Amino acid sequence: MSANYKKLGDYIQPVDIRNSDLKVSHLLGLSIEKCFIESIANTIGTDFRPYKIVKKRQFAYGPVTSRNGDKITIALLKEADVCIISSSYSVFEITDTTKLLPEYLMLWFSRPEFDRYARYKSHGSVREIFDWDEMCRVELPIPDLKEQEKIVNNYNAITKRIQLKQKINENLEKTAQCLFEKMWESDECEEVELSKLADLTSSKRVFFDEYVPEGIPFYRGGEITEKRQGFPISNPLYITEESYNEKIEKYGVPNAGDILITAVGTIGNSYMVTENDKFYFKDGNLIWFRNFQNNSNYIIYDFLNSKQFKNKIEQISIGSTQTALTISGLSKIKIKIPQETVFEEYLGKSKSIQSTIQNNNAELEKLFNLRNIIVSRISGI
Repeated sequence: MSANYKKLGDYIQPVDIRNSDLKVSHLLGLSIEKCFIESIANTIGTDFRPYKIVKKRQFAYGPVTSRNGDKITIALLKEADVCIISSSYSVFEITDTTKLLPEYLMLWFSRPEFDRYARYKSHGSVREIFDWDEMCRVELPIPDLKEQEKIVNNYNAITKRIQLKQKINENLEKTAQCLFEKMWESDECEEVELSKLADLTSSKRVFFDEYVPEGIPFYRGGEITEKRQGFPISNPLYITEESYNEKIEKYGVPNAGDILITAVGTIGNSYMVTENDKFYFKDGNLIWFRNFQNNSNYIIYDFLNSKQFKNKIEQISIGSTQTALTISGLSKIKIKIPQETVFEEYLGKSKSIQSTIQNNNAELEKLFNLRNIIVSRISGI
């Protein structure tokens, strides 16, 4: 063990308090995103007396790791004073918070390296378990309290900025939809098939054996959803710059203002490409709108995010076990286009909203990366 690393077992203790008197009714669950979440389980007729009580600044984790993929489910209770969770979870607390801050420890647990460590140390023949003894063997750097507080405060400051930007984007998207709804309800519109306003196509196919550790990123449905929300791509795949230039770029790649929409699995999530984007995408997983008539990409993008469109894709999606959208199906969907004067006014407002959202997303990506750097640097203390 490194001289400045300490064993976690010297700082934590298990907690096992049951809800035997049924005084606590707030039921929460744990997410693989390492946070407590409202439970969606059907609890009718459930006896909550065996459930475990968790208090603020205590931890809970799921010892069974084999069912969670690459992540261990662990969280610190911050948003509530007390809750109950399933008895399948393990609960613990820090014995002396003047030596180790719960918030600092949670940052350590948030590192991808901890997930990999927990999976490696899990054992069992039927299901793999990261048990209490293994948790106590975890080693981590524990600086003095002021340094811990500084790290946590920096992390929280960035998180608050992220939440503010996300809230602004949420309000902007609502504003965009209000503008679209007003336009859609206008009597001065004509219905036009999407194929009359843009070309709908896909990408050139690239095979898995062409992937490399770094280069030009490869986007699928999940990556597009992350980009739309301003998240850094969590697990990117790449091809070389040479392959991109030889096999992809000359056949055409998404340009600023083009639109991509998820076509397989979770369908209907759309993303408008920005000036700074450089990527290619999986053939069949995404459908590509390009070569728009008269700046119609903005009204099409608003339409793809509207409730009217969500209703329409239910009618054209195919597949019994996994739903999918097809280019032919999307092409025939009709959108309302207002008269020129109304459209120009609408276009100006929509452009302004999307520009602000894209700028916010660019800042969000930087903020997420900065926050990840803070977490990753803990191991170097």
